[in-house]
Amino acid sequence: MEITPMSLSNAFRIRPQKIADQRGVFYEAVRADAISERIGYPFTVAQANYSVSHKNTLRGIHGTALPPGQAKLVTCVRGAVLDVVVDLRVGSPTFGEFEVTQQDEDSGVAVYLADGLGHAFLALTEMACMSYICSTEYIPGTMIDINALDPELGLPWGLTEPPIQSEKDAAAPTLREAAAAGLLPTYEQCLQAYAGVLPQRIA
Repeated sequence: MEITPMSLSNAFRIRPQKIADQRGVFYEAVRADAISERIGYPFTVAQANYSVSHKNTLRGIHGTALPPGQAKLVTCVRGAVLDVVVDLRVGSPTFGEFEVTQQDEDSGVAVYLADGLGHAFLALTEMACMSYICSTEYIPGTMIDINALDPELGLPWGLTEPPIQSEKDAAAPTLREAAAAGLLPTYEQCLQAYAGVLPQRIA
């Protein structure tokens, strides 16, 4: 697999090498050793989730407080989505900046995002299915929600009609509001997490 860095530190785009024959195709979606070598610290797997979304569903922006943090490897395994990673780390050189990746079932492209980065996507097809490989188990009350329609962020969703959102996502604060309320992790906290300093991080 080809693992390339994004413009946001500690975010990577992963392109699998597909092997095709008369039966179809096969490819490696996750290799913990390859990902760990590229990101510079162990990528542990503690939980796997799936979401299935109607077309024009907008999910996110979602992150996780530190501690415990939660790194994610996200892949569209059915349909197609417009995937966005946003830097939520207060004090980061790229705070508030984002990267966009077109993900679909044919390419198998995945996105790795470390602690402190937020994730959102827009379903471009009906019943789009996303896979989430997570470094820690979900702990209620630790999720960070940022409004994906925050005008200051200006995420390029290209919407032609109002998206389908959960009530929680639609009511989420803007990035500026979340930062002012002290809801976001700091860049320093995240660097410590990457280095394995936090006791919750499994090395």
